[in-house]
Amino acid sequence: MWLRNQTSLSDFFLEGLFDDSPTHLFLFCLTLVVFLVALSSNTLTIFLICVDHGLHTPMYFLLSQLSLMDLMHVCTTIPKMATNYLSGSKSISFVGCATQHFLYLSLGGAECVLLALMSYDRYVAICHPLRYTVLMSRKVVLMMAVTSWLGASLNSLIHTVILMHFPFCGSRKIHHFYCEYPAVMKLVCVDVTVYETTAHISTIVLLLLPIILVSTSYGFILHSVIEMRSAGSKRNAFATCSSHFTVVSLWFGACIFSYMRPRSQRTPLQDKVGSVFYSIITPTLNPLIYTLRNKDVAKALRRVLKRDFISQ
Repeated sequence: MWLRNQTSLSDFFLEGLFDDSPTHLFLFCLTLVVFLVALSSNTLTIFLICVDHGLHTPMYFLLSQLSLMDLMHVCTTIPKMATNYLSGSKSISFVGCATQHFLYLSLGGAECVLLALMSYDRYVAICHPLRYTVLMSRKVVLMMAVTSWLGASLNSLIHTVILMHFPFCGSRKIHHFYCEYPAVMKLVCVDVTVYETTAHISTIVLLLLPIILVSTSYGFILHSVIEMRSAGSKRNAFATCSSHFTVVSLWFGACIFSYMRPRSQRTPLQDKVGSVFYSIITPTLNPLIYTLRNKDVAKALRRVLKRDFISQ
């Protein structure tokens, strides 16, 4: 038993995302640039929402939570991948792998729930504008954020504890650039068919319930927009929802591709491509989609820069 426990707690080896070829070196540098863009844009979004009183609204509070999740998401996977690539090492400790698995699963689940709740915020803003301050009170918004974080963290903790208690065999080489659930599961050397089926159902539920809520919210929104007589009101309604709908489509599309395909149709390369999209590309695009066309954020940035300039 002692020997088995010692074996289970030994290091894993991450295959990584790039090799030493010139092409992969260029892609590695490009990934670092994207990482820095994600880091700076999400940090800037959180900072502006915190310091500018004009952005102290339910929508922007939820957006700050989304940016925080995206910021943590890229920091969970990319630094370790970059460190291993630059050092030539491929190892990750048992505790490090478990921590990485818990964080990425928590943040992914939290983002699914939060995006669904943000669609409800858009539904209230367009379909019940006069009751918005009541239906989206500070207490309700805080409960939304807490539900997203705690619910996803509890789900992730359960899956991480169960997964990391299985015995691992062979070379312990993970065919991925971080400790993603399907890649780690392939190293388990006991029959996990029942647990794997349960985990697959859990993942589908975690994705489908938010998708149903998003679809329902946008169904009511579309119905309200069709009934609007003013062309200007319709444009404003579509502008209000377009950013959120784009982010939702990107995120859930990548997650469905990564986690709802049958295991027989999965390949390591496809898993890596899907993971790159939702763990690197999407967290980079989210703040850009929300801020580039957002006049309130642009005004907040000008106000903050003007205050700093005057104070100097």
